[in-house]
Amino acid sequence: MTSRPRLGVNIDHVATVRNARGGDVPDPVRAALLAEQAGADGITAHLREDRRHISDDDIERLMTALSVPLNFEMAATDEMQKIALRHKPHAVCIVPEKREERTTEGGLEVAREENRLAHYIAPLREAGCRVSIFIAADMRQIEAAHRIGAEVIELHTGAYCDAHAEGRFDDRDRELDSLREMSTYAHSLGLEVHAGHGLTYDTVQPVAAFPEVMELNIGHFLIGEAIFRGLTPAIHEMQRLIEEARA
Repeated sequence: MTSRPRLGVNIDHVATVRNARGGDVPDPVRAALLAEQAGADGITAHLREDRRHISDDDIERLMTALSVPLNFEMAATDEMQKIALRHKPHAVCIVPEKREERTTEGGLEVAREENRLAHYIAPLREAGCRVSIFIAADMRQIEAAHRIGAEVIELHTGAYCDAHAEGRFDDRDRELDSLREMSTYAHSLGLEVHAGHGLTYDTVQPVAAFPEVMELNIGHFLIGEAIFRGLTPAIHEMQRLIEEARA
């Protein structure tokens, strides 16, 4: 286990701001390169079916420009599989996707689609991509992810973060206990454990402290914080908190 979890910076919402007005600015690839210079261990980008933020051209340019790994988030569709197989990013994270949602609302239902997903990820693994499955902290889903041949799971931290933000501290603590327990369980099966969704300066440390968690993927909060303090200082503060949690 590393001394601290890797930090993956999600640059989707730089593209959201760009697309709100059209044109080329702000450029998510520029943000990705700035995050890399600030010490991010990887860049995450979600190419949605409706292209609401990241575009195909963004993925093309990220693959060319980045020196750190790209974590390509995508739904389990034929179109996305073809794009991933063309680019062969370092990592592919399979996420649930509903067109009407504002952001990813929950973990992937792996257990119910085990056979389809096993066949879906096989070509991605053969192409050399590390396949990650974005799931809730649920034993049934973790076991299914393990059976289909995923190497990595990313635990959805959204319910924990929402409970904290809303002052539901008993619920927050229950969610955190579940994340802790399922991190340990997934690690015992040989899965690499990542976590993300909704993490902020206030919520990152308890999750970063889990010894099994090898990577945290954080985006919306960092891009928002960058408006006030700049992207590099925002990333440095998150790294400081992560390192402090593991110290």
